[in-house]
Amino acid sequence: MTNISTLQSLIGGRWLGKEAHMPLHSAIDSQLIFHTHAEKIDFDEAVVYARKTGVPALMSLDFQTRAARLKALAVYLMGRKEELYEISRHTGATRADSWVDVEGGIGTLFAFASMGSRELPSSNVLHEGPALALGKRGGFAGTHILVPRGGLAVHINAFNFPIWGLLEKFAPSFLAAMPCIGKPATATSYLTEAVVRMMTESSLLPEGSLQLVIGSTGDLLDRLNGADVVTFTGSADTALKLRANRNLLANSVPFTAEADSLNCAILGPDVTPDDPEFELFVKEVAREMTGKAGQKCTAIRRIIVPQNQVDAVAERLREKLAKIVVGDPRMAGVRMGALASMDQHRDVGERVAMLAEGNEIVFGARDGFAPVGEGCANGAFFAPTLLLCRNAMSNDAVHDVEAFGPVSTLMTYSGIGEAVALAARGKGSLVSTLCTKDPMIAARAVPGLAAYHGRVLVLEREAAVDSTGHGSPLPQLKHGGPGRAGGGEELGGIRAVRHFLQRAALQGSPTMLAAVTGEYVRGAAVQESQLHPFRKYFEDLDMGDSLLTHRRTVTEADIVGFGGISGDFFYMHFDEIAAKDSQFGKRIAHGYFVLSAAAGLFVSPAPGPVLANYGLDNLRFITPVGIGDTIRARLTCKRKVDRNRVDEKGVGQGVVAWDVQVTNQHEELVASYDILTLVMKRS
Repeated sequence: MTNISTLQSLIGGRWLGKEAHMPLHSAIDSQLIFHTHAEKIDFDEAVVYARKTGVPALMSLDFQTRAARLKALAVYLMGRKEELYEISRHTGATRADSWVDVEGGIGTLFAFASMGSRELPSSNVLHEGPALALGKRGGFAGTHILVPRGGLAVHINAFNFPIWGLLEKFAPSFLAAMPCIGKPATATSYLTEAVVRMMTESSLLPEGSLQLVIGSTGDLLDRLNGADVVTFTGSADTALKLRANRNLLANSVPFTAEADSLNCAILGPDVTPDDPEFELFVKEVAREMTGKAGQKCTAIRRIIVPQNQVDAVAERLREKLAKIVVGDPRMAGVRMGALASMDQHRDVGERVAMLAEGNEIVFGARDGFAPVGEGCANGAFFAPTLLLCRNAMSNDAVHDVEAFGPVSTLMTYSGIGEAVALAARGKGSLVSTLCTKDPMIAARAVPGLAAYHGRVLVLEREAAVDSTGHGSPLPQLKHGGPGRAGGGEELGGIRAVRHFLQRAALQGSPTMLAAVTGEYVRGAAVQESQLHPFRKYFEDLDMGDSLLTHRRTVTEADIVGFGGISGDFFYMHFDEIAAKDSQFGKRIAHGYFVLSAAAGLFVSPAPGPVLANYGLDNLRFITPVGIGDTIRARLTCKRKVDRNRVDEKGVGQGVVAWDVQVTNQHEELVASYDILTLVMKRS
């Protein structure tokens, strides 16, 4: 073979590997397509490079800048996606399967870029407030902060999603300023290598932020320390071996596992073959059995149905599976491809034999299985296989053995409580689906399912219009599960970024807390000036810039007028007798009048740098305002977030959060909230 067919590792900023080693074959026809490289990797070099080059390069950027880089990288990769689709075919994936891996992975970059832009600061300190007063005189307070760990992230991935598996872990660790060493499963590592080459060719990644290991991890885990993180996706047995690494245990290195699990789908006892939910259920199960040839960590392995519906479900599933054309993904009409390798084919075959003992095979290879396409007789194609277990409560194999392919087992239950108990026999799974049209059945079953599953999908006709399905982890929601599923969490929005940051409690004066967090803390020193804060451009504003307004006395006319404008004639504002019998003992002003009056006190009305108010956060009404009370407001610049954006005229904008405190004549706090505004930049 030529050097072109030898995959390379990216170590220390250079591509390593010329000598061919392990052969890798196409899943479609077993043709030799690549070799791994024979050269040994110096993992000390990889770790030192990540620490000394990658960490400083990432830390030279802030959260917002890294989010912008992620978005640019996603745009770049999307422009080259067809190259990835062409290579992905060799993994046995159809175009639809590859869409989940290729565009699903790139879409995850887009999602984290967007969430990071909206939710993270223009710094490398993430404040987990609010700050809490720890002393009676207001001089001592405490809060929590999240900061980059200063270490590296080792991401060890499975063979089934060579692109998505890397990118869904890379995105949050990159945002958290952790350089990444990616280790794909060898069988499909050629696709991961292709996307990593593109990522480096984009010139968007800071030096040292991404390295790639083709082949064994060698002594990599032995070189990590407590500042580092390890994530793993794969089998529960391998997760156990890695988790038990002596060095990881000795140094308390965080280890997150997402293991394959025996996910289930339950057909509710209320659903009959005449209901739309019945067809939705059958369609979802068939899709999860055949999508990616069943090689999804979220695939439905156990189909739990009422005893009186099992034959109807089995018959409808047979009809669905019989229509699935299996073969070369390039062939028109093919809806299911091959397993990733012949090794995987042998493993699935062995496990199907174990599951078949004492159970029935409802549909399988005997039912006309014939992959289409030239050379497919030599490929890793496996027939969709549906088994039936009529004694699932006493059969351990169906709850312990996973065939990681297009294989599922039907099992029966006699009541929803038994269905939930069967689901729990999986000892912890990534996802479960409950298909019911009865909200009360969902309310009863979901708490029991949630105890054993990382995600629960309630499927019915209303949700089906937009549902992304049983097997689709979303960047915004947690992916992971308890017990056998690994006990870890991935994704989940900004929660995923927090997993790669170090949380610390911070104590000190409000002024010191504000300086560290970059966010105004109540009680901290403020800066008052003659120039109204709303007259300052984004660059000129400093955290702590403040305005204490003039006063306004609330009158009965204010309350009556606001009631007339708003249509709010609640008795506490208008009924003198009823108000006297209330806990307040008098008529009080509308809370939203207090907000409006406060805005009138602090707003600078002329056109200027403050462009728009787009929301309130943390609104609380604390002390009632009555007729004759006098209020005023303090407006303080709480935090600035430079989202690096411009408007249609090319004028830059930033986001400013303002702390607002409204007090009465006794200096009591009557209302408290944050205002979010867009503020113009000078240039």
